[in-house]
Amino acid sequence: MQREMAFLFKFGIDMQTGQPGHQPVLLEEVLKYLSPKPGGMYIDGTVGGGGHTEAILARSAPDGKVLGIDTDAQALERVGKRLASMVNNGRLTLVQGNFAELARIVQNEADFVSSIDGGHDGGRDQSRPYRDGGRDEGGRDLLRPYKDGGRDDEGRDQSRPYNGILLDLGFSSYQMDDPQRGFSFSADGPLDMRLDQSQELTAADLVNTASEEELARIFRQYGEENRSRQIAWRIVRARARGPITRTGQLAQLAATGVSYKPGMIHPATRVFQALRIAVNGELERLEAALPQMLDVLSAATIQKTGGDGGRMVIISFHSLEDRLVKGFMRREASDCICPPGLPVCVCGHKARLRILTPKPVTPTSSEVSANPRARSAKLRAAEIIVAP
Repeated sequence: MQREMAFLFKFGIDMQTGQPGHQPVLLEEVLKYLSPKPGGMYIDGTVGGGGHTEAILARSAPDGKVLGIDTDAQALERVGKRLASMVNNGRLTLVQGNFAELARIVQNEADFVSSIDGGHDGGRDQSRPYRDGGRDEGGRDLLRPYKDGGRDDEGRDQSRPYNGILLDLGFSSYQMDDPQRGFSFSADGPLDMRLDQSQELTAADLVNTASEEELARIFRQYGEENRSRQIAWRIVRARARGPITRTGQLAQLAATGVSYKPGMIHPATRVFQALRIAVNGELERLEAALPQMLDVLSAATIQKTGGDGGRMVIISFHSLEDRLVKGFMRREASDCICPPGLPVCVCGHKARLRILTPKPVTPTSSEVSANPRARSAKLRAAEIIVAP
């Protein structure tokens, strides 16, 4: 049975319908480094198509739990329907939210009950940590369990035992293949690119209102696009004749003057990446989430005297994301982060992570052949250091 399930996961087969679906990237590697176990509690901060979530639940059966988070309400609805049995038996809780607010989301007092029963447990409002800056009516800090090593004022351990957190920073096939979402130029659609559809700012807003200098900066900084100035110049001239509202329009402008052959990276790829990052604040979200992942996992392992610490596994898809993840893990795996050249350490920093992947893990050639969208994926993993 395990072999059959692994085949279905690997080749993106929906386990309920038997039809092709989203293919989770680096699935076997995620399970290796996250190491889900029965009875464990895990967080998938980017549910997306639900492939990783489903695999974690299967590997941690019969009683492991997953808190699934995503900004995309459509993704959560789709996964919630497919994995309804897991939601109904309490093993899976789905919450619409941004992983940049991870500490606030996980501080829900009744094992994720806020996403089931309307946020009430016997009439008590359990969703309070999501509102009012995480404070109750008396101003008490409900997020305290994820500060000060997970201890309250008397030193008691208030943490929840999360065993691992996964972030897959890519996009699901459902999102990429839906022209109405505007993430791809493979089919013409509205120039949207919002992960959270309730957000006001769209890619069309940026393209039609940002200055030429700002557009060039976005393409250069977030897309590492060498032709950033030329593309920005072309966009500004084109929008003077009428608004740019379709993905096809933008792709044509980005590709103008560039020779392109099938099999090559499309000239518009970096422009679309840059706009998507800017619209959704992707790098800022990641920067905010990384220390929270560490704090949530540290709170759960602070009193352990042996065994494994909680693990974080992060899959990135471009160098900007990978650079942030690599830098964070290296810094938190070091006992000293003083500037080079100081004769003695003055920072007082202590290592909190053990890096499990000295080099990033990348997809095999067979995975890339089966799922070309996996080609840019890089996985990095680290484990909380458990104090002796």
